[in-house]
Amino acid sequence: MRRRLMTAVALVPLVAALGACTNNKKGGDEPAVDTNRQATGAIASDPKDSMGPAPEVPGAAKGGTVTILRQSKISHLDPQRTYSFAGLNASQLFVRRLTTFKDDGKGHVTLVGDLATTPGTDVNKDCKVWQFTIKDGVKFEDGSPITAKDVAYGIARSFDLSLTGGPTYIQEWLADTPQFDTKFDFKNNKSSLPPGLSVPDDKTLKLTFNKAHCDLPFAASLPATAPVPAAKDTGTQYDQKPVASGPYKITKNEAGTQITFERNTAWDPATDAVRHQYPDSFVWQFGADPVTQTNRILADSGADQGAASWDGVDPSLISKVMGDPALKDRIIQEPTPQHYTLTINNQRVTDLKVRQALNYAIDRDGLIKTLGGSSLAAPVTTLMPPSTIGWKNYDAYPAGKTGDPAKAKELLGGTTKDLVLGFQDDATNQALSTQLKGNLEKAGFKITLKAIPADSFLDETKKKDNPWDMYIGSWGADWPSGAAILPVLYDGRAIKADGSNNGASYLNASALNAEFDRVLAMPTDQQGAEWAKLDEKIMREYAPVVPLYVQVTTTVHGSKAGGLFIDSIFGNLAFSNAYVKQ
Repeated sequence: MRRRLMTAVALVPLVAALGACTNNKKGGDEPAVDTNRQATGAIASDPKDSMGPAPEVPGAAKGGTVTILRQSKISHLDPQRTYSFAGLNASQLFVRRLTTFKDDGKGHVTLVGDLATTPGTDVNKDCKVWQFTIKDGVKFEDGSPITAKDVAYGIARSFDLSLTGGPTYIQEWLADTPQFDTKFDFKNNKSSLPPGLSVPDDKTLKLTFNKAHCDLPFAASLPATAPVPAAKDTGTQYDQKPVASGPYKITKNEAGTQITFERNTAWDPATDAVRHQYPDSFVWQFGADPVTQTNRILADSGADQGAASWDGVDPSLISKVMGDPALKDRIIQEPTPQHYTLTINNQRVTDLKVRQALNYAIDRDGLIKTLGGSSLAAPVTTLMPPSTIGWKNYDAYPAGKTGDPAKAKELLGGTTKDLVLGFQDDATNQALSTQLKGNLEKAGFKITLKAIPADSFLDETKKKDNPWDMYIGSWGADWPSGAAILPVLYDGRAIKADGSNNGASYLNASALNAEFDRVLAMPTDQQGAEWAKLDEKIMREYAPVVPLYVQVTTTVHGSKAGGLFIDSIFGNLAFSNAYVKQ
């Protein structure tokens, strides 16, 4: 969220009320999931709030293994390349960053210093010069101290376009252009730093921007600011075993099958306000589909007593799970800000009428049923999820719950439009793509389905010359503001040959790009309503995507897994409080 930060020793308000769209029943006499809940938060500028140890979790015990079951492997472990939901949450186990969020899992968050003593100092009170002081006692897994130079090197290597996949906020802000690689060539300047990035001493990191970037402390919470020891940087191979700075370290990485994390003895809880180190180990196991994950956890046998399903309850089992009172204490269900779209490749689908026809054709009711019903998803017709500050509901292409095939055919002018739909090859996206194919073909389209390996989906769709007309895309804002959604996904100036974070729609409209600049230059307390207006303008005038749904996370865990919750930022399992019941 873009807020001007204060440097007084206090908790500065962070998040305004976050509304949502619907209620989803748990079943039986269970209360509804409150997707209308009010999220709140603060920015902690008192160094005491950023120091550890984190408060003890009631009932937590040391020992045991937490197992996370996921169908697809994690795209990237390299912190500068991490940007998938699984990667972001897994990285909290082994990678620290400049800032991070304290999170109660109920919508209340506090931004604190992680490696830094505070969430940053706005030196001149104009958001152009930021300074961070590295804490005493923070170390890499080999016991060597983490310095400002290690953090700066991590940021510098994110300028390397061969290390694609991660966020690009800080690179673009330092370079003052989306084409940040034109301002700093990391491969040929590994011993120097990008423009605007400096290390006055071992404890101090300084970032100087040409323009105001009041949201730097939020961008600094992403693992792109993780420290990397230059001597151990192996380039693209760093993905296999990044050097740990968090409470756990990677001890075994069996490609595509399993990753084992064990305690990092060099981690000092006194420096960490957020994380714990209760389990002996965390094991991520890949390959099991959601049905298998759910059934294994329901069986509650052996190691699966300490397991949790990352992919959530399969739609075919949702009624069974939600209707079983014996599972009450093993179900986690929370609303999330994760927003899903049928993303249209605007380079390939250039006719606005075709994109509008796709919007009229969509059967959202059928999609929600395919996903498993209101316990797992809620329909949306806006570009921003309802949890975004300033969100306003509208429907630019009103077609009812099940779509308007006749209106879609009218826009197509009686022709049949052939389109290729790329989708991740996991169970959920296979089901969704099949439903979309049937839905769209009733409205005058001919759809060819093409599976994309789930672990490479983000990388492949971010290639400008990719061969697909559409894909099922998702976005979880890095903080709940339109500033972390609309410019990130739809500013065409950020399009690159590879690694574009333009949401893979490849929309590039100069008039729209100018609007992003206009709103970003406004006082932050006036931006919310303007983002809402721009949301509607983009849909009505460009229709770059088809908004589909926002996710409700419903998952299960074994009887011995404790301390797990759904994080308030990305809407996925968080592990900072996890433990195994002894």
